[in-house]
Amino acid sequence: QVQLVESGGGLVQAGGSLSLSCAASGTIFIINVMNWYRQAPGKQRELVGSITSGGIAVHADSVKGRFTISRDNAKNTVYLQMNSLKPEDTAVYYCNARGKNFDYWGQGTQVTVSS
Repeated sequence: QVQLVESGGGLVQAGGSLSLSCAASGTIFIINVMNWYRQAPGKQRELVGSITSGGIAVHADSVKGRFTISRDNAKNTVYLQMNSLKPEDTAVYYCNARGKNFDYWGQGTQVTVSS
């Protein structure tokens, strides 16, 4: 079974930057699609970005131009570089690995952006 562990969350001032990492363990193959989601209190979980094993990435309109999702297949790690952070980016960020027969989630890492 795949285990995902997020790291890199914390408190940052608006306009600042933060980098998140998600390390996957227990894999016997390269997972095609990795995702970053986020969920703020009282709000629906939102897809932030997705990336394929080939490095093709897509980002939500709300973060496009500010966030960048990337991955290192050799390290089984997916990253989320967050720049120009806004208070509305405050949420718990979750790493996700999805396939036809699996759907794994990390425990989440808190990102708080102050005004």
